[in-house]
Amino acid sequence: MAIYAIAFIAFAIDLAKRSAEVSAASELTASASATAGAAANTTAAAGRAGVTTLTRADPDAPQVQPKRSAVLRVAVALTVLGFLLHLTATITRGVAAERVPWANMYEFAMTGAMLIIATFLVVLTRVDLRFLGTFIVGLVLVFLGIAAVNFYVEIVPLPPALQSAWLVIHVFVASIGTALFALGFALSVLQLVQHRRESIGADLSKLKLKFVATLPSAARLENLAYRANIVAFILWTFTLIAGAIWAERAWGRYWGWDTKEVWTFIIWVIYAGYIHARATRGWRGSRSAWLSIIGFAAVMFNFSVVNLFFKGLHAYSGL
Repeated sequence: MAIYAIAFIAFAIDLAKRSAEVSAASELTASASATAGAAANTTAAAGRAGVTTLTRADPDAPQVQPKRSAVLRVAVALTVLGFLLHLTATITRGVAAERVPWANMYEFAMTGAMLIIATFLVVLTRVDLRFLGTFIVGLVLVFLGIAAVNFYVEIVPLPPALQSAWLVIHVFVASIGTALFALGFALSVLQLVQHRRESIGADLSKLKLKFVATLPSAARLENLAYRANIVAFILWTFTLIAGAIWAERAWGRYWGWDTKEVWTFIIWVIYAGYIHARATRGWRGSRSAWLSIIGFAAVMFNFSVVNLFFKGLHAYSGL
């Protein structure tokens, strides 16, 4: 957590630098506006002379291109180091327990947070999402802090229902799905912020969160969130099916309307609605972002409130 905290600060410094760059660009734009009339006259003269000027801009490109930041490379390096320590902690917990380390809320939070970081780092090898570092690492810090303070339990033997190979398959796939949902959630939040920035036009002086001008367009963020969510939805579908198979072997029925089963299905329905509405009803922009955010809120509700306050066959919090 200490390494992650330093990485979080480094990512935050990068966002601060981006805001400073946007402020500088805003001042430069204001000073350049005085010469706009002369430039317009020059363009008109070129048009009369038969010269055609074409401007081709990438609509997904940021309004202000951020400079390469050494602090950003340090932040990613620290995140990798934190992940390696996190992975070691998770493995040693499993070795001490002589089983997979996700049989109670503390272990699931530790493993799930590790997989969020792992997913983030893997995605960075394909797409530059380092601007998400503050949000992803901050989210993981919150998870680990709550787990360490409120969820920690000593290692105890598994109850009979959990002594199954499905514990490895079902929970691990659900954890990866949750990690991808978290990535989609972070992208959707930034999409809403970027959408608001785009609605005020190109005037950078009106921005409150100035670093947003250095991020990809809202449409690009939406597409990235959709990709993360649709892969997570496939994994969650498998989680739902695998859970039913495991329930039949453990309790003799595939479905019993247990609270955990119901909320797992509710999450599936929310994300199914998100994918369906976006694909067939044209729900793009802020409406799809809100569905993604609501879906992740349901995931968090399922993990926290359902595990802590609802009784049922899935009461394996260990608390």
